[in-house]
Amino acid sequence: MERNGAADRAREGKIGVRLGLIAGSYLLLVFVTPLTMENGAIPELSGRANLIDYATVDGWGSWGNADHGEDSPVGHNQFIHGGVFAWSEHGPLVAFVYLIGDLNCHQKYDRSYEVNGNQTAICARDIGILLGFVAGAIIWSRFGLNRYSIRDSFLSLLPDKWVAPLYRSDRRLIAMWAIIIAGLAPTGIDGFTQLLTGYESTNIVRVLTGSTAGAALAWLIAATICARGSDFDDVGEVLLPAESKLKIR
Repeated sequence: MERNGAADRAREGKIGVRLGLIAGSYLLLVFVTPLTMENGAIPELSGRANLIDYATVDGWGSWGNADHGEDSPVGHNQFIHGGVFAWSEHGPLVAFVYLIGDLNCHQKYDRSYEVNGNQTAICARDIGILLGFVAGAIIWSRFGLNRYSIRDSFLSLLPDKWVAPLYRSDRRLIAMWAIIIAGLAPTGIDGFTQLLTGYESTNIVRVLTGSTAGAALAWLIAATICARGSDFDDVGEVLLPAESKLKIR
C-alpha cells in the first residue's frame, strides 16, 4: 500500500484532531469551572508540582492547607490567603479540573490567572503549554505525515525543500531534536532564570514561552503515534524529500 504522504493521511488527521480535542477540552474547562463557582470560592493557592496538596482540608493530600511561612519557596500560609481549599469537597467536574491542576502544577497564585474571583486550576505557563499543544495538534492534523520513522514523520511538518539538505547529509535526527530543544528552550530559560536570579517573569511571557514547548510536545507525540511501518508493504514505498530512500538496519 503506497502512501506518498499526501493522498492518504486520514489517520494523521484524526490523531491530530483527537490530541487537540483532549488538550483543548481541559483548557476550556480551566476557564469555565471558575465561572460556575461562587466568587472567591477558590482562594490563593501555592503548592508543589507533581504532588497532591489540596485534596482535603486536613489529613492526606492537605499539604497546601497549612502554614509554610511567607518566605518559603514552596507553599505559603494558606490561612491568610483566603482560607483553606479542598477540591474533593466540590462537584465532580470542578474536582476533576482542580485534581489535574493540583497533580501537575505548583498552582502559585502570583503566577496564575483569576476568573470570577477564583484562581484557575493551572498556572499561566501551563495554560501556554496547552495553548501551544492545541495549536501544534491542529498543525499536525493538517500537514503531518506517517513516514515510517518518528524522525521522518516529525520532519514532515516542514516543507520538503527546507529539509532536503538534511536528508542529503543524513542529519534528520539532529534536526528533530534541535527543533524540540528550540521549542523547550524559552520555557527552560525563563523558568531557570527566575529560579537562579532575582528576575521575575510575567504571566504573558509565561504563556508565550510555554506555548512553544506545548507545540513541540504535540508534534513529537503525534509523530510517535502516527509513525508505523504497518502502513507500508515495503520500506521502499516511503517517499522522502530529496528522493531519499529509507533503509532499515
